Amino acid sequence: MNKIKIYTSLILVLTIQFSFAQKKDDNIGTEVVNVVKPYTPTISDAYKVKEVPVLDDTETANKEEIKYKIFSFPVASTFAPAKGKAAAVDKAKEEKLFPNYLTVGYGNYSTLNAELFVTHELDNYQYAGGMFRYLNSDGGVKGAVLDNGFYDVSLGAMYGYNKEDTSFKLDLGYQREGYYWYGLPLKNPNFNPVVIDTINPKHVYNTFKIGSELAITKSFFEKLNVNYIGFSDDYGSRENRFIVKPNFNFDLGNTAVKMKFNLDYANTSFDTNYAITTPIPNVATNIEKSNLIFSGNPSFTILKDDLSIELGAEVAYHARLKNTFSGVNEGNDNGIYVYPKIKASYKLVGDLMVFVAGAEGGLQQNTYENFVTQNKFLSPTLDINPTDNKFNIYAGLRGKLANSVAYNLKASYDTSNNKALFKSNEYLSAPSQNYSYGNSYNVVYDNLKTISFYGELKADVNKNIALGINGQVSAYDTTFQEEAWNLPTVKVTFTSDFNVGQKFYAGTQLFYVGERKDQFTNFNGFTNPDTIQTLEGYFDINAHVGYKHNDRLTFFLKGNNLANQNYQKWLNYPVQGAQGIIGASYKFDF
Repeated sequence: MNKIKIYTSLILVLTIQFSFAQKKDDNIGTEVVNVVKPYTPTISDAYKVKEVPVLDDTETANKEEIKYKIFSFPVASTFAPAKGKAAAVDKAKEEKLFPNYLTVGYGNYSTLNAELFVTHELDNYQYAGGMFRYLNSDGGVKGAVLDNGFYDVSLGAMYGYNKEDTSFKLDLGYQREGYYWYGLPLKNPNFNPVVIDTINPKHVYNTFKIGSELAITKSFFEKLNVNYIGFSDDYGSRENRFIVKPNFNFDLGNTAVKMKFNLDYANTSFDTNYAITTPIPNVATNIEKSNLIFSGNPSFTILKDDLSIELGAEVAYHARLKNTFSGVNEGNDNGIYVYPKIKASYKLVGDLMVFVAGAEGGLQQNTYENFVTQNKFLSPTLDINPTDNKFNIYAGLRGKLANSVAYNLKASYDTSNNKALFKSNEYLSAPSQNYSYGNSYNVVYDNLKTISFYGELKADVNKNIALGINGQVSAYDTTFQEEAWNLPTVKVTFTSDFNVGQKFYAGTQLFYVGERKDQFTNFNGFTNPDTIQTLEGYFDINAHVGYKHNDRLTFFLKGNNLANQNYQKWLNYPVQGAQGIIGASYKFDF
């Protein structure tokens, strides 16, 4: 029987059975069924076949060892990775520095200024150089009846050595200056053309210097300075000065200690004193002073957070080895002096506000050469003595108002014995020297107390503009002299510097000096009146402008006393009017 017939018969039987079931009565009645036990289906346990089939196939029983081998061969490639490149940054051109320069300028009053500086490296550790300066003016001071020009010639040479921890410098210098005692008190009726023609007011100074410095780092011996200064003039004055300054640094426990020593010897001699109007035969009229000062200054520094204190003291020994006035020995004396050397600073608000204070003093060596540096119109008849600066107490604030604005405020009180003051010499009744017509200056000494207030403000507006202003107000109390001669009560200075583009630069300096007092004694016939003179305050303006043609060549124009004031810096010594000088500076190497 085929499968089709079987399937057909089964379908037919099921159809008939279903038809009979549908024809029965729908009401099948009610029947009660009692369930004795619920139906609980179970699953019979499954058993795992424990037999392991045995493989008789010898080809599949043993694993075949497989060996891998890479067959490589080069493949040509044209890929070339691009290298990374930094973004372009505009870089300012580095200015070349030249070790040598030549400057020449010429201006009104027949002023000629020339300057030459050269240096050369001998090898990697040594260098040598030289210097020449010349400044000359024919004068032309308004109201002056005597020659009033000046000249200044300087020559210098240097040698330096610097290797590892050792450096050495040697300097040689010579300077010749010529000035005139042109400050005659013209109100004196004795000044007539005949008298004026007999005066030769020229005064020449000569200075020879030799200095050396030896420095050794990473050693308790810090440095040693040895200097000699020889000074003279054309009136027979002579001065020799020797200075030796060794400095040491060493540790004492956990504290760094500094030790400074100073040996300063000066011998000064003059042929005569000012009061001698006529040389006396066989009578000595000379002045000679020799002063030796030896001092030691130990100090150590304390640092704690924002506080810094340097504690120290100076002990000085003074020996007057020569003390002759008008040929008479006035006696030699020795003395020991002790001075404070204390400095302190405390940061109140970081670098914005720093409180500073201190008390310092010292024995100051006075010399003819130092006095001439301050006043060119001295008579060669001075009494040279050291100044005992007992103490200078000061306190103040310094810091920044902004990143580019700095300030400095200070109040101080100074007490000095034998303070040197410049005072006009008297007019002698029978002048015998070119400086004895009341046209020169002397040095007098007094015990002076000074209270001063100082303020300074500096601002770098930007890289092309810098401004600065400072001022000082002082009050003086003298012991023997009537006034603090020629010391100003007010001094104010304003400076500015500008860069205009890459080629031009300019600058100004404005300063004001307040009133000073001087005394002039005039022997006129039978009268001898002493009068205190008041020198009026003066205002001065200096300025300069320059053009940088290239890295080597620069042209400049300078002006002094542009306010054109005929003020007196010293009594009876008016200055030149407005001054201008034009010139050029050339830098080079070889």
